[in-house]
Amino acid sequence: MLVVTTDHITGKNLEMLGIAKGTAILTKHMGKDFISSIKSMTGGELTEYTKMTEESRELATDRMILDAEKAGADAVVNVRFTSSEVMPGASEMTAYGTAVKFVD
Repeated sequence: MLVVTTDHITGKNLEMLGIAKGTAILTKHMGKDFISSIKSMTGGELTEYTKMTEESRELATDRMILDAEKAGADAVVNVRFTSSEVMPGASEMTAYGTAVKFVD
């Protein structure tokens, strides 16, 4: 599945099928959350949260691709991500774009 952030694919005519989306909500182990809270006082990267965000983005993207495949898409264009904190230590990531089919 081709996934792009542009609204077109060079050399392809596209039929728009609709929105493809995927969401993931992940949280970290309480002990790692505690360590990160201490780290936030001293400064530096919160690596556990970076990993959590990367995992959430990957899972949301995979789910968006599955949603596009169900619609019979060849690609997803204009892909975007949103994130929000659901509760302290829990992050929601949504991937969305337009599912498209290649036409002649």
